[in-house]
Amino acid sequence: MANFVLVHGAWHGGWCWRHVVQALVQAGHRAHAVTLTGVGERAHLLSPAITLETHIEDVRCAIEAEEMDDVVLAVHSYAGMIGTALADRLGARLRHLVYVDAVVPRPGESWSSTHSRAVREARLAGAQASDDYALPAPDPDNYGLQGADYEWVKRRLTAHPGHCYDAPLEFDPVRAAAVPRTFVSCVRPALPTIDSIRPRMADPHFWNGEWRRGGGAQVLELPTGHDPMVTMPAELTQILLRCA
Repeated sequence: MANFVLVHGAWHGGWCWRHVVQALVQAGHRAHAVTLTGVGERAHLLSPAITLETHIEDVRCAIEAEEMDDVVLAVHSYAGMIGTALADRLGARLRHLVYVDAVVPRPGESWSSTHSRAVREARLAGAQASDDYALPAPDPDNYGLQGADYEWVKRRLTAHPGHCYDAPLEFDPVRAAAVPRTFVSCVRPALPTIDSIRPRMADPHFWNGEWRRGGGAQVLELPTGHDPMVTMPAELTQILLRCA
């Protein structure tokens, strides 16, 4: 039996992992989908006081509360910031870190660091205009969703705490790279804000060369959009099982 902790990206909630959680449990494993403070069913806690560190603590505390070791930690999109932090700080508790079409930062970067100036300015303007300094949810059409999947995700997306957007993350690449890693690249259609991350996976100098050392890293591709836990849950589940 393996232990899985699943962390959604911005504007989502633990709900987006529903089909993956069901499949992992049916296969005989433990699976816990975290909902970060201020979004999803915890949207009533939205506040300008929420930071990246709040969300890192959300996941660390979930691992502690669930009494999990040897964790396969899957992090989607924005939550790549969180997964990287936990690989650095809690690496002994992790068996494998799976970046699901996720941000993979350099030390000192924020979630916004690799975004275009136009995207950064638009998102920060949206936060400034809100009562809670929150980033308005985008149209899930950006994720390549259609039909019932589009409607389901659109109903559930919530604003995301804005101070997570430009918060830098300091970490030690040597410690973070000690955890075996998989990057799941979702390319049909590819999300523009993740496109700047993909070349890093092939860069021999990324993380001062540590990305290719340590526990080892691999890149896998899924022919779907940015929310594979919604559009290709069976295929994503198989990747997670192999990582365990």
